Amino acid sequence: MRLSRFFLPILRETPKEAEIVSHRLMLRAGMIRQQSAGIYSWLPLGKIVLSKIEQIVREEQNRSGAIELLMPTIQSAELWRESGRYDAYGKEMLRIEDRHEREMLYGPTNEEMVTDIFRSAVRSYRDLPLNLYHIQWKFRDEVRPRFGVMRGREFLMKDAYSFDIDRERAREAYNRMFVAYLRTFDRLGLKAIPMRADTGPIGGDLSHEFIILASTGESAVFCSKDILDLPIPPDDVDFRGDLSPIVTAWTTPYAATDEMHDAAAFEALPEDKRVSARGIEVGHIFYFGTKYSGPMGANVAGPDGVEQPVHMGSYGIGVSRLMGAIIEASHDEAGIIWPESVAPFAVGLINLKTGDQKTDSVCDGLYERLTNAGVAVLFDDVDGRAGAKFATMDLIGLPWQLVVGPKGLERGEVELKRRATGERLTLSVDAAVNRLMAG
Repeated sequence: MRLSRFFLPILRETPKEAEIVSHRLMLRAGMIRQQSAGIYSWLPLGKIVLSKIEQIVREEQNRSGAIELLMPTIQSAELWRESGRYDAYGKEMLRIEDRHEREMLYGPTNEEMVTDIFRSAVRSYRDLPLNLYHIQWKFRDEVRPRFGVMRGREFLMKDAYSFDIDRERAREAYNRMFVAYLRTFDRLGLKAIPMRADTGPIGGDLSHEFIILASTGESAVFCSKDILDLPIPPDDVDFRGDLSPIVTAWTTPYAATDEMHDAAAFEALPEDKRVSARGIEVGHIFYFGTKYSGPMGANVAGPDGVEQPVHMGSYGIGVSRLMGAIIEASHDEAGIIWPESVAPFAVGLINLKTGDQKTDSVCDGLYERLTNAGVAVLFDDVDGRAGAKFATMDLIGLPWQLVVGPKGLERGEVELKRRATGERLTLSVDAAVNRLMAG
């Protein structure tokens, strides 16, 4: 993409309303614009990253055996009355009426709707296990939306819902999601720690939050240092096999948020093993048994022919929230530092002297070669000051910067800079291309 043809409304000044790093940098880098309190438009640069995060989440859900569908944003109040949650949920739920005065709501979550879908089609244990997921926009009317996409009112979520014949098999489904989450966050460049959590309004008696450590985190977290060194399940992990050893390994070391913190158990750890920090929640998984299937009549016939309510779990990842969390965990004073897996472009190609015939020619050639090789390039081909070009590239945080100027070309050289480390390499044009194509 040529910068001269791209929409990238960079802000040089920090907006006053932005309280945390991710909010400031997303506004300044032209990734989002606020439309009303807690509601944002996703501008092109932000939308590219959002789509990449979404795709990684989708790939790991599919790998685990979950099946994608798409449920509507508007739901019937009657479904929520069946489960008993309509009056209990609170003011976070946006309640509306259609023109026929039917009570509707803008879905904050989808347990009722997916249970209705399940009960309309599944009758036998032979159709289990089943895990259905979708990636959908949701709305919760936060009393005080703040921190940009970290605590907005409208947000993109991945929600998965498992259905099993009994608690034992439901726990197997829970373990599959647990392992899928470890892999997902690792691919996003994050070290996510599963921590025992309160089930809140979702219900149930088994729950874990996945927390990344960040100094700007919203809550205090406490864990054993041992959990930080555990290996991530590999690409070939068998989701049809027994995953309990992995889950046990990750849930045995002490790890808790402040609301579940056991000070005595934490203090019993050796001093050099105690980690006390701030954390950001990026995912939450629940097992809640028959909380919804019971009152809503989502029953299946078991092996003995007797009908019984299915056991369910739900598994959420805040896809749009993840972008803010990644920035909170990966930035410096100059701007964002994107992990390669979600970077909007792999390399920023900087022409230091637009209008110079040789520099223009070499840059055009580099852009064509890299693009044809499948390397995503943002080509700064606009006429501007070198300092402003460097500042923009540092701000938007692309993994590599390829700098081309007339002085370097006189020596047959270009400069390649790695954004994460600041390392600079002086290379020939061909060597620079080969390095970028190697990944």
